[in-house]
Amino acid sequence: MLKKLLVANRGEIAVRVIRTAKALGYRTVAVYSEADARAMHVELADEAVCIGPAQVSASYLKSDAILEAARKTGADCIHPGYGFLSENAAFANACKDAGLVFVGPPASAIELMGSKRRSKIAMQEAGVPVVPGHEGNNASDEELIAAAKDIGYPLMIKASAGGGGRGMRLVESKSELAENIKRARSESKQAFGDDELILEKAVIEPRHVEIQVFADRHGNAVYLGERDCSVQRRHQKVVEEAPSPFVTPELRQAMGEAAVKAALACNYEGAGTVEFLVDKHRNFYFLEMNTRLQVEHPVTELITGQDLVAWQLNVAEGRPLPLGQDDIHLNGHAIEVRLYAEDPAHGFTPQTGPLFAFEPAEGEGLRFDTGVRSGDAITPHYDPMLAKVIAWGQTRDQARRRLIRALEDTTVFGVTTNRHFLSRIIADETFGAGEATTAFLQRAFKDDPSLQPQTLDIRQLALAACVLDHGSSGQSAWSNAPATMTPIKLESGDTIVELLVTRSGNQLAFNMGETHHTLMLESQSDGLLCIIDNGVRQTCQYHRQGNSLYLQAFGQSWSVRDITHQPVQGAGGAGSGRIQATMDGAIIDVLVEAGQSVRQGDTLVILEAMKMEHPVKADRNGVVGEVLASKGDQVKRSQLLVEITANETAEQENEA
Repeated sequence: MLKKLLVANRGEIAVRVIRTAKALGYRTVAVYSEADARAMHVELADEAVCIGPAQVSASYLKSDAILEAARKTGADCIHPGYGFLSENAAFANACKDAGLVFVGPPASAIELMGSKRRSKIAMQEAGVPVVPGHEGNNASDEELIAAAKDIGYPLMIKASAGGGGRGMRLVESKSELAENIKRARSESKQAFGDDELILEKAVIEPRHVEIQVFADRHGNAVYLGERDCSVQRRHQKVVEEAPSPFVTPELRQAMGEAAVKAALACNYEGAGTVEFLVDKHRNFYFLEMNTRLQVEHPVTELITGQDLVAWQLNVAEGRPLPLGQDDIHLNGHAIEVRLYAEDPAHGFTPQTGPLFAFEPAEGEGLRFDTGVRSGDAITPHYDPMLAKVIAWGQTRDQARRRLIRALEDTTVFGVTTNRHFLSRIIADETFGAGEATTAFLQRAFKDDPSLQPQTLDIRQLALAACVLDHGSSGQSAWSNAPATMTPIKLESGDTIVELLVTRSGNQLAFNMGETHHTLMLESQSDGLLCIIDNGVRQTCQYHRQGNSLYLQAFGQSWSVRDITHQPVQGAGGAGSGRIQATMDGAIIDVLVEAGQSVRQGDTLVILEAMKMEHPVKADRNGVVGEVLASKGDQVKRSQLLVEITANETAEQENEA
């Protein structure tokens, strides 16, 4: 009987595993980096050990430090969560050699399924359908280019050791192939330490459907339904749901049986996910097998009523699976979205900074898996996911309504998030009809004005001014003093607006040019304002941090800066030619040199941060004057990378 579990991870998955382990009576141990010293998973565990500095290579990927933490605390088993060392065969073997139980599959299964090339060959031998392609051993660029002639276009380049969309490229024609092979190798090497690539025929506009499988060491294996993960951006999942609106009972059984066959073929144990591409004719093809618990496992838990972490721990102790295939039933519908600190209006750039307030919505059928709280900071060292927001309903439409409401009612002050973008997806007619494929986001939101920087209306500006006006004077806004007029200047994104606020008792009138709006103040307490707007009583949550004001009301959230008393500053910013790092990260490629002519929108530098590549582009036409970044440099947000000087031709093109 296992007694003490060390969780070799951080964030929401560490919190989620620790909670189940404690409920089952295990003692728990957290490991943490110096940047996570006050993190939620650290405080939740019975014991915690610091394993190194913030960089993952020196902490969460440092297997020796994790094994030493297990020895020091007397842990007898290790749960790897997902990411980090969860699919590292060497770590699984190291746990075994140290006398620890690894809560996951055998190292041999991890190693086999960790290679897209070898796993695809194994699945062909096991009779599981696969996508046609080229799986040559360590194929050179020349071999891949030659193989592409036989495969035909469009095709996919994939990192053999990859996952999460990294090292993956869609190639439409021969002219694009060589450059995309180069970029895929670079990204794969950065992400996985391995630049082996394979090619596959592209399945156009498929569904991405995965099967949750479980196996024990007694030869039992089952599937627990499917999850539809078709809504993706840059090959990364954005929305996951179970069951799939596209899958029929017959297809579910066929895919489930194929997934079990895949698990048995590699002597699997524990939780695994077999991912398939499904075309419009409901033909399905093996994509990969993830030898760990998936990020999206909560939707499966909600429709089956099972705790998959509890299943993992039972299997790790050598017990048989708690249910047979005929005992597994699906109930209702569940949808999950990943709430990220990122800015959809500016290319989904990851955001960092303090989290002044984070208050998940509450309600029937809602579940939030998170590892952050109010007062925490989102750092550049780790993935910027704030929470997984999951809604369950008896029907798909009920789950959709609950999820939209949960997103609208969740308070996040301090960092920009993708919350509005997520609610737009769930409310979209195509998604609502269950017709979203992997091409859905690119088509539905390619030119969507909702992804542009938010333009605030008079009601939102008035509410912000109301908070600022009440807080700017020692005199109560609903006193009996004579009416007074106060100017307030607000900055929202790149826009500056000026309002005149007239107070008369508890009534505030706002003028912005020819636009007028009136609010009645009911009450104000710390962080909460009650108003009457056009006869309707509303509440507004807010938080002031210096000159910044964060607000939430009307199912929306927004922020402004109070620049009423700020001196006028000179022009600058966009089009200046001073190209800065968009976030903290590492330079993995510099594509220009001094004296080179560039056009606005050209990629100058490739920055790697938060496990993804981010292009840094020219903001004007001109000539590169100085390059201040080199490959391998670690840079900070806003650090100057490249300077572009204008010439006469460039100035004319910019003006045109």
